[in-house]
Amino acid sequence: MELLPVDLQILAVAEDRLTGFHPHPFDAIAERSGVPVAVVLERLRALLASGQVRRIRQTLLSTGIAEGALVAWQVPQQKLENAWEWLRQHDPFTGHVVIRRCDKADAPGADYRLWTTLKVPVGSNTVAGHCRLLMRHIGATDYAPLPVVGMFALGVGHVRRAHLQPGDKLPEPPRMQRPVRPQLSAQDWQVLMLLKESLQPHELVRAPWAERARGIGLSYDTFCTIAADLDARGVIGRFATFLNHTGAANKQSGTGAAGLFHWAVPPGMEERAGAECGRHICMTHCYWRSGGEKFGGAQIMGVVHASAWEGVLAHKAAIDAHLAACGIPLLHTAIFRSEKAIINPSEIDPIRYNHWLNLYK
Repeated sequence: MELLPVDLQILAVAEDRLTGFHPHPFDAIAERSGVPVAVVLERLRALLASGQVRRIRQTLLSTGIAEGALVAWQVPQQKLENAWEWLRQHDPFTGHVVIRRCDKADAPGADYRLWTTLKVPVGSNTVAGHCRLLMRHIGATDYAPLPVVGMFALGVGHVRRAHLQPGDKLPEPPRMQRPVRPQLSAQDWQVLMLLKESLQPHELVRAPWAERARGIGLSYDTFCTIAADLDARGVIGRFATFLNHTGAANKQSGTGAAGLFHWAVPPGMEERAGAECGRHICMTHCYWRSGGEKFGGAQIMGVVHASAWEGVLAHKAAIDAHLAACGIPLLHTAIFRSEKAIINPSEIDPIRYNHWLNLYK
């Protein structure tokens, strides 16, 4: 099924332009897209039913409520596919599961083909402890956790990025955001756990949180007040619509190819370099990550999508040229091409973690 012009108009906002918590998110999408809210709801229900949209949900900034990292795995070639499948099926705390291939076979880290994102609920385990458990199950010989030091860009927005030209940038570099770790009450956790679950078709209404609020004995206003406070405390991400990156949606939204970029810059220039990379609108993710010694000392890492691989390379060349123009030398850079990927929300519930641990420890 082709995406209609009105679908593209809606998705240009609905994918990633609603930052923070919104009591009436579909009204906000309607206001920003110029499409009546009744049409927004009708089209999103249709896209969800057809599979063009895979989920609609409130995202959380889980770096503030869970220990997390990007993890690179060294897995023997003959075990790579089975490892990808095991993580997809059996570890709800692993979100992205991606098989990648480096553009240069002899580059630092080229033998780390499996890449995942991991969230470990606070007080349940550590990233290293969880990875040691996973090693036994997937047959990995090594892993490299790459936790976030600072974030420069995070927002999918494939539809609005589909027609970008290499080098298109924000007027000013973004400010780096560091992970926060607020203290949360039992009720805060209860609201967060309800917020993060994907909306069901019957919840695609103007007050989508109403049924969930009633389920825990809260009025809609009280539920939304707690959610807004959590937003102010830095643990709410964006209200997002996630496209299925196959079929017509893939072709029309420019998601046919993706690359993970690595840059190593002189110590002390990480924040400036990350901001100049994250300034490029093509970057859906851009972070300063620690622990990259196995990857040529890379500190800045990010992802770019395009309709074809040539587009990914063109964006990378434009970013490299911009860094050079800014006087930021590159000590090392590499591209890891995505070959096979599955993307799910990472679970962050400590109770679920304990149940999982009993099965797989």
